[in-house]
Amino acid sequence: MGELVRLEINDGIGTIRLDRPPMNALNIQVQEELRAVAAQITADDSIRAAVIYGGEKVFAAGADIKEMADMSYVDMAKRAGALSSAFDAVARIPKPVVAAITGYALGGGCELALTCDWRVVAEDAKLGQPEIKLGIIPGAGGTQRLARLVGPAKAKDIIFTGRMVDAQEALAIGLADRVVPADKVYDEAINLVRAYVGGPAQALAAAKAAIDGGLDRDLAGGLAWESQLFAALFATDDKREGMAAFVGKRPPEFTGR
Repeated sequence: MGELVRLEINDGIGTIRLDRPPMNALNIQVQEELRAVAAQITADDSIRAAVIYGGEKVFAAGADIKEMADMSYVDMAKRAGALSSAFDAVARIPKPVVAAITGYALGGGCELALTCDWRVVAEDAKLGQPEIKLGIIPGAGGTQRLARLVGPAKAKDIIFTGRMVDAQEALAIGLADRVVPADKVYDEAINLVRAYVGGPAQALAAAKAAIDGGLDRDLAGGLAWESQLFAALFATDDKREGMAAFVGKRPPEFTGR
């Protein structure tokens, strides 16, 4: 259990709860606790899906600028890789993960949301990458994941200007997947992933790996990667159960093995 990042588990869903009031600034401690929680969720077979939530008022308003203000090039050259890999650990959780966004998801907060498979956003929420206004650029995946999600032109618009994106624009460009009233965000996020709790965990992990890994390959490489993951699933209990249930005309009872 982290001091600033808590993991709460209920009915097979793990909630990663950011708890660094007032704005959940993502300092080094939060980054490393996120890494630890991601490893815990990955290793715990009882957790079948996850939600990242900053609370009713704010998701995360960005990095801890006071912590970074006095850092030199040498300081950040030592830290930048660890910052990126902490967020990447969340992106590599082999289970469905959704960000439940209230208030602000700016800078590192937006980058954390981008590591998730989906984003449920409050109607009054604001997202963005305002690092350019500090004389820097996103350093925890923003230039890469945002461009892959919304396309390079729109990513350049958001990153070059540092402007905030409201919920409706986020929905229109694919940065948000669902927009709901602020008091419904967490429940909607839970409902989104609840369907996967009893699903075939190995197949879900393979599907996530195939899609995410395929984005880093050309088509031929992606197809080869997909074929490898597809064939591997024929060694699982869930494959046998799923096909037996289909032939027997009954609902499958997946075990995640």
